[in-house]
Amino acid sequence: QVQLVESGGGLVQAGGSLRLSCAASGLTFSGYIMGWFRQAPGKEREFVTAVARNGGSIYVADSVKGRFTISRDNAKSTVWLQMNNLKPEDTAVYYCAAGVGVPVTTRNGYRYWGQGTQVTVSL
Repeated sequence: QVQLVESGGGLVQAGGSLRLSCAASGLTFSGYIMGWFRQAPGKEREFVTAVARNGGSIYVADSVKGRFTISRDNAKSTVWLQMNNLKPEDTAVYYCAAGVGVPVTTRNGYRYWGQGTQVTVSL
């Protein structure tokens, strides 16, 4: 049974930082592209960033470029999302996802999803 478990969400003031983690089990972690998506209330789930199987390629949404960094450790079956200079518009539930990434920036590219972790950024 595949499981993706996110952690690290919370409440932070604007300009602050958070680091999300996603621990994977039940799959060959190194065989999957790992991505982060987010969904704000009343909005569609949107792509945030993704990292290739070996970490060699990284894809980032324009809205978070320069502020968010994705990384992975295949030996630990874990992917992280470092979020700096957070803004109120970053408030959302953040989801970790695993897939073949075709395409990498849409939900269709991912087969497995975590339950999500809430990130709230206050003024």
